[in-house]
Amino acid sequence: QVQLVESGGGLVQAGDSLRLSCAASGRTFSSYVMGWFRQAPGKEREFVGAISRSGGSTYYTDSDSVKGRFTISRDNAKNTVYLQMNSLNPEDTAVYYCAAGRFAIFPHGPYDLWGQGTQVTVSS
Repeated sequence: QVQLVESGGGLVQAGDSLRLSCAASGRTFSSYVMGWFRQAPGKEREFVGAISRSGGSTYYTDSDSVKGRFTISRDNAKNTVYLQMNSLNPEDTAVYYCAAGRFAIFPHGPYDLWGQGTQVTVSS
């Protein structure tokens, strides 16, 4: 079973960029659809986007909050999925989670494995 560990979060200023990584253990990483979610203080968890098993397709939330600024990629040889975030603003402040779906129907899940999350804080 895959285990997920996110990294790369931190405190940045508005306008900065940040790249989150999610490293997966196990030998079957390429069998999983991977997703990124985030949860801001006092808000429900929000779907950010997903990437197909091969990495050939990506999907992002329709929300204008991330469109055009966030990019998901994966390296199956390194068992890692990435979330590149550009032009960050304070509204992006949240705990960011990666998730894996062994039987997911891209991009909608279900996602049944979750990382512990990494905090991203954007100051104005």
